[in-house]
Amino acid sequence: MINVNDFKTGLTVEVDGDIFTVLDFQHVKPGKGAAFVRSKLKNLRNGNTVERTFRAGETIGRAQIENRGVSYLYASADDHTFMDNETYDQFTLSSDQLKWELNFLKENMNVNIISYNGEILGINLPTSVELKVIETEPGIKGNTATGATKNAKLETGLNVQVPLFINQDDVLLIDTRDGKYMSRA
Repeated sequence: MINVNDFKTGLTVEVDGDIFTVLDFQHVKPGKGAAFVRSKLKNLRNGNTVERTFRAGETIGRAQIENRGVSYLYASADDHTFMDNETYDQFTLSSDQLKWELNFLKENMNVNIISYNGEILGINLPTSVELKVIETEPGIKGNTATGATKNAKLETGLNVQVPLFINQDDVLLIDTRDGKYMSRA
């Protein structure tokens, strides 16, 4: 059990039978009435984000999440196959479980699998990944007033806004948290 006053970003908790990770929290002490904790939680089973308010001092269950290294092998239809790096066991996840992550996954990529009591909840991507530009318009000279950008399609199908000097076949560093261009690789 954990006290809601001890919330930290990234903490995993069990509330009403579901597993959540704490995205944001705020301790509120109104002038009149009891203190409370306002929090933003992400459901690890379905990916939904909810806002929840707890009374100060309330205790909830802490969820022990296990992270293991796995390799992404291949995709077939709506299933994506991974292999445990230690035991070489293979398992599949559906496209519904990997909506956001599919924008960054490439074959033979190493990621971490998140599981709770043997139930696979999803994957943790590295903070940034290298992806190749497969399609972009050429930059127009003289079109660089301030921070001009253009659209680029990457090898995974993700569309990203990039500076004008980026060309086709360039390899870019992309932030997996927000899907934005960071730099050339």
